[in-house]
Amino acid sequence: MKTISVLIPTYNEEDNVEAIAQAVIEQLEKLDQYNYTLTFIDNDSQDSTREKIRGLCSANPKIRAIFNAKNYGQFNSPYYGITQMDGDCCICMVADFQEPPEMIPELVEWWEKGYKLVLGQKQSSDESKIVYRARGMYYKFMKKRASAKFMEQVTGFGLYDRSFIDIMKSLDDPRPFLRGVIAEMGYNIKIIPFNQPKRRAGKSSNNFAKLYDGAMQSITGYTKYAIRFATFLGLGLTIVASVCLAICLGYKCVHWDTFPIWNYFLTLIVFLAVSVELFFLGLVGEYVLDIRDQVRKRPLVIEAERINFDKP
Repeated sequence: MKTISVLIPTYNEEDNVEAIAQAVIEQLEKLDQYNYTLTFIDNDSQDSTREKIRGLCSANPKIRAIFNAKNYGQFNSPYYGITQMDGDCCICMVADFQEPPEMIPELVEWWEKGYKLVLGQKQSSDESKIVYRARGMYYKFMKKRASAKFMEQVTGFGLYDRSFIDIMKSLDDPRPFLRGVIAEMGYNIKIIPFNQPKRRAGKSSNNFAKLYDGAMQSITGYTKYAIRFATFLGLGLTIVASVCLAICLGYKCVHWDTFPIWNYFLTLIVFLAVSVELFFLGLVGEYVLDIRDQVRKRPLVIEAERINFDKP
């Protein structure tokens, strides 16, 4: 009998863990031809999430837990969790009900038809329209500019076959980006559209800094566009500045006594040069940070505790 592993990453989800566990198990028990496990990987929650997960594990040996030693970020923790699943496939989904548990039977159905990856794709969203459109612009940019074939509004929710999980485990990448790995591998992927509902309860831990970090991780890891843009824009600005300087110097020579060039023009040139330099120094710094993380070879996650992994 095949085993379906469900993974739910959590961080400060005390209002959702019990409800999502019940909803997921209801769907899995409809698939009575499969065994199942439900695993929570908690990223060092600061509320009562872990206590509630412990209670769920005590009540049901099929519910498991991995407690991280600290918060390893919203990308490392789910990636690591998927690689620790021992089922024939893994379904990864969030705890806040923005990825509907009711889709689990459909994911499994397409998997049994031969697809190694069955992924949900947001067609619409009940979240903030500004956030949804900003995400859409990011996905369009990555789809057009990335070296791999990124898919719009595919965040990682879906089913992963054991063969793909084994590839994930074999990658020697201390800072993996799951969406990029999916895009790189070239698997035959089944896309299932869905509407993303609002969070059931609680407040999202995502903020601008985390969204920016994810965007820069994908841009520096999977595109050459940003650094090439910096190179050509820098060259273009140098040419423009040189031409403007030549024109102003020529005009000064013709109108030596009436054209006061130096006070404001040189200030403008210096300001422009310093601003452009600082901007692109920061951009190059993003690439340097990515290289640093790659060469340091830190573990994805250090576990503080496991629960119920010794249960059959």
